[in-house]
Amino acid sequence: MPFVIIIVLLLIAAIIGLALTCIKIVNHQTCWIIEFLGKYQTTWESGLHFKIPILQKVVMKVSLKEQIGDYPPQAIITKDNVGLMIDTVVYFKVFDAEKFCYGIENPWSALENLTATTLRNFCGKKDLDEALVSRNEINASMEIELDQATNAWGIDITRVEVKNITPPADVLSAMEKQLKAEREKRASILLAEGERDSTIARANGEKTAKVLAAQAEKEAQVEIATGKADSLRLVAEAEAEAINQISGAEISTEYLALKQLETLRDIGNGQATKLIVPTELVSSAAGLNYAGEMLGLQTVPQTDLRKSPEQEVESFTEEEENAENSEGE
Repeated sequence: MPFVIIIVLLLIAAIIGLALTCIKIVNHQTCWIIEFLGKYQTTWESGLHFKIPILQKVVMKVSLKEQIGDYPPQAIITKDNVGLMIDTVVYFKVFDAEKFCYGIENPWSALENLTATTLRNFCGKKDLDEALVSRNEINASMEIELDQATNAWGIDITRVEVKNITPPADVLSAMEKQLKAEREKRASILLAEGERDSTIARANGEKTAKVLAAQAEKEAQVEIATGKADSLRLVAEAEAEAINQISGAEISTEYLALKQLETLRDIGNGQATKLIVPTELVSSAAGLNYAGEMLGLQTVPQTDLRKSPEQEVESFTEEEENAENSEGE
């Protein structure tokens, strides 16, 4: 009897243990593929589930989170026959666990190989320069191509990124030389443009300075001419005023005779050896001498004043002939 009780207790414990092992908890963002007698039955999502022992089997546990496929660099040959090593990263997630489990044998390897072939196909249509500067285009095109191909596998491609594009060493050296030449070219162009702008600015400055100097000289000449004109006008006005005053004044004949005498005296005090006196002054010589004696002034010699201009010229000619004859003897 005690032996029977022990066996019953063991059976109860085994049943409880087996029941506990059949209780399954599926985590969040995870699903399990369940087969019943070797055939797909259902997909367990997150939560509590009970698995029938022996009859049901968990085939695959699939994560529904976004995953990263970081694949090794791939050797690519461009359109101009340049070998490149391109490293890509693929972001994807599983949206259908059944297709992911039964759509292809090894989805991870399939996705890696599909990425490599798509990359070779796309970059093979471009030359080196286009491949180096068209990363965004490569990313967008590969994302579209991979998403269409992996849709049957239950995989959604969310993003594709090209990490590195590594040309060969000789191509890198040539690119560095080309870059250095381009920089030197740009530096030479900038230097030439700077010198040209400096020359133009200097020429404009000199032109402006000359224009300003010419304008200043013009204004100075205008001011000088204006000053001279004003001066001449003032002198003329003064002379005209003096003439008007003299014309309006009553001048006696004795005053005029005195002025004539003073004029003749000034002529006589000059350095000239010959004097040409107007004929009208000869007629008034007597009156002038008389006025001079009355005023105590030096008189004009009678011999000189009595000669007319024609007599003065004849006298001067005779004196020259006499001088020439004396030299000839």
